[in-house]
Amino acid sequence: MSKATLVAGEADISSYGSAQVDYPPLVQVILAGGSGTRLWPVSREQFPKQLIDVIGNQTLLQATMGRMAGFNSTWDVAADPVVVCGAEHYFATYEQAREIGVNARIVVEPARRDTAPALTLAALATCADGQDAILVVMPADHVIADLNALHHAIDIAARYAQSGSIATLGVPPDHVDTGFGYIRLGSEVQGGVRRIERFVEKPATELAAQYVESGQYWWNSGMFVVRSSVWLAMIERLAPQIHAACVQAYGGARKTDECVVPDAPEFLRSPSDSIDYAVMEQIGKPDVPFAGVVVPLVAGWSDLGSWDAVWQAMEKDECGNASNGRVLFEGATATYARSQGGRLLACVGTSNLIVIETDDAVLVADRSHVQDIKGLVSRIKREKSPEADAHRKVRRPWGFYDSIDHGDRFQVKRIVVMPGARLSLQMHHHRAEHWVVVSGTALVTRGEDQFLLGENESTYIPLGIRHRLENPGRVPLQIIEVQSGTYLGEDDIVRFDDKYGRCG
Repeated sequence: MSKATLVAGEADISSYGSAQVDYPPLVQVILAGGSGTRLWPVSREQFPKQLIDVIGNQTLLQATMGRMAGFNSTWDVAADPVVVCGAEHYFATYEQAREIGVNARIVVEPARRDTAPALTLAALATCADGQDAILVVMPADHVIADLNALHHAIDIAARYAQSGSIATLGVPPDHVDTGFGYIRLGSEVQGGVRRIERFVEKPATELAAQYVESGQYWWNSGMFVVRSSVWLAMIERLAPQIHAACVQAYGGARKTDECVVPDAPEFLRSPSDSIDYAVMEQIGKPDVPFAGVVVPLVAGWSDLGSWDAVWQAMEKDECGNASNGRVLFEGATATYARSQGGRLLACVGTSNLIVIETDDAVLVADRSHVQDIKGLVSRIKREKSPEADAHRKVRRPWGFYDSIDHGDRFQVKRIVVMPGARLSLQMHHHRAEHWVVVSGTALVTRGEDQFLLGENESTYIPLGIRHRLENPGRVPLQIIEVQSGTYLGEDDIVRFDDKYGRCG
């Protein structure tokens, strides 16, 4: 860490920007590595809430990608955001960015290590471009109602970041909520901006009520604004193991036009820690030479940390009900219902309930107990039930499959392969497969043979035979696959060749 960096961190934050002449670009950094278990059964480990259209027609990730559009200020905003996501979510993240015309730079975490290592990788990626940009760090799973208010807060925060401080956006609370972290406010700097006294983890109800009543605590939005070099200096000083592991992992990264994949063994050396714990809770201590401020954000913010938060963020009818999908209310009040699987969901006389229907699970919960869903998901995991990790319909880079039926020694799937896409060249140790083409044209590799199948034609893939399914046509290929064998898990796949880089 350089002396210049330390001096910048100790800058007089009461006179931000007054003597600055450089305006480094703003780079949006989107942290998209969460699992969102409190929004089960819609959000699951393999397809978490940021990839889902929880509110509106866009997914939460897509809405976040567009959050800096129209930013009108003296700052230049980089056109391409940096998105940090897990390997299991890379292809969905890439496709969702492409759907809305965003050329995101995706940093793929080899494993989950929480937000501090994720931001460190993003800072290293921007420094690799040869510029000390100001990072505008946003979680991928929040909603913002007023983008102009958000942009105003970011503009203020960027001026503090320009002078070497780290700024976080704090939300003045309008009700008691135990689902958020809180920030204890220090003295006022100017214009409503406050010094950070300390961060507080999610409190119990009684303590949260005291915080709100005191007026000295704001909600922690999880959004930060900081220069790349300052963040790297902070993490090197306050969490040196994270810094060292990320530097080594990024130095050995595989880089393509679409993504950066840090070296897995080196990254796994990093401790798992959040931005709050690793850095923000240290700000203000006598031996920590970095300054931090909290900028007020009044923009209709929610982190959608529960189904009750979703209900609060949605438009409601005259009885306080909100819904997604095919839903009917009759004599219901203050109810949120979502039909994910396409079936009609009818709520009669319900009050203060959450009712969620998917293809393979139904959740009914009192709105006052939605925070307990996380514990429920942990129980489902302990019982090794598949509903904790994946939906019945599972997305893949080549399309998706839908598990229609299963039983002892058999499983039936509907497989859809997009035009020009192909599955990996693979084999299975424990199962054989029968394929029946429903629509489109299939190019099948089976052992040494390769042949085409049209509608209503079929083939058999014996156990232990290398095979591949491709769609050479211009319309989606749809097949029915019947698996039979002693073990039908998705981990019984040996890949020999894969255009999506999944071998090994």
